[in-house]
Amino acid sequence: MACAAEQARAAAEAAARQSYGRLVAYLASRTRDVASAEDALADAFAAALVKWPETGVPLHPEAWLLTVARRRSIDQQRRRAAGEAGQDHLRLIGEELEQEMAREKFPDDRLGLIFACAHPAIDPGVRAPLILQAILGFDAATIASAFLVSPATMGQRLVRAKARIRQAGIPFRIPEAAELGERLSAVLEAIYAAFAEGWADPAGAESRRRNLASEAIWLGRLLVELMPGEGEAAGLLSLMLHAEARRAARRDAAGEFVPLSEQDTLRWDADMIAEADALLQRAGLFDGIGRYRIEAAIQSAHAARRSTGRTDWAAIATLYAGLMTLTASPVVAVNHAVAVAYAVEPARGLALLDAIDDARLDQYQPYWAARAELLSLAGDFREAGKAYEIATGLETDAAVRRFLQRKRAALAAR
Repeated sequence: MACAAEQARAAAEAAARQSYGRLVAYLASRTRDVASAEDALADAFAAALVKWPETGVPLHPEAWLLTVARRRSIDQQRRRAAGEAGQDHLRLIGEELEQEMAREKFPDDRLGLIFACAHPAIDPGVRAPLILQAILGFDAATIASAFLVSPATMGQRLVRAKARIRQAGIPFRIPEAAELGERLSAVLEAIYAAFAEGWADPAGAESRRRNLASEAIWLGRLLVELMPGEGEAAGLLSLMLHAEARRAARRDAAGEFVPLSEQDTLRWDADMIAEADALLQRAGLFDGIGRYRIEAAIQSAHAARRSTGRTDWAAIATLYAGLMTLTASPVVAVNHAVAVAYAVEPARGLALLDAIDDARLDQYQPYWAARAELLSLAGDFREAGKAYEIATGLETDAAVRRFLQRKRAALAAR
């Protein structure tokens, strides 16, 4: 019996990993009620853990789960429905589900659900968490931990977002051509936001962020699969893979931070880099150019050091200059200044840093770290030490703080 229960749990976990989002999307797309779809599916998984050890894992686990979930969903709506019109609506939903289940297959509505989660009516700050929950089945507590907010706050935000989808009648569909660009950008930003949260844990050791980057990459793969003609989707996946390929090299054996310029390129994942470059080439086949394709190209230029032994800073500076034409981000401006400093001379980079007019940089650690590095290269060790001190005070990662402190100490010794 214990073996049967273990097999049932393994089958349920596999079905959740592969089909959770597809099942939720199918149920919710017909009712616009994401919360009820999730509840019905949760009941179905609970039933599976009871039934499957007794009867064996069904030949089509997803079909079994959908059958149980749609019955729960219809029961839920029946209890809420009022009048004959409501009953007719439920009967139509039931007949449609029966016909599709009879064919032991159902349509993939995940892309529509993703676009619904990133709809303009949904607050930008909750889009990524909503996609993580609706498509991947993350619970609110896990998402809250990853995004560093309280479980209660995150739970409230998710509940409000799902209510907004239902109340506003947000459609589960790919937007029309006229609005696709803006809406797709919101989807890509949400996925990248999830990746960035996971990337903030370089060693993948913090439970609150563990696997978040890999889940974002999974979402990126899904988007490329469902939208093969979108170059920016391929560009985003390429960007994430290039960054993830370097994860193992971001810490040394003692757990100390290693900056990109000092990383052992043999510790980079060559297969992942090759896949990222193939995706970047694929993205280049499509018209236009976008943020993620340029950012992926920048990361590809850094990755080339693995085979050439050098970093082409001139190319990277040119790419950042191109990226600046698409975005007014001060972060891009800082990176462009650093690339110019290495490609030309530190003084040019410092001049570009000084020209950035954005008060937010006062609290932005990478700005001060970059400034300290360029001042050091220019021979102004006193001012560089002051910049390192500010950067250290702004840094929250203990390993990075120690790295900055060592850099400052080395300056003092000089």
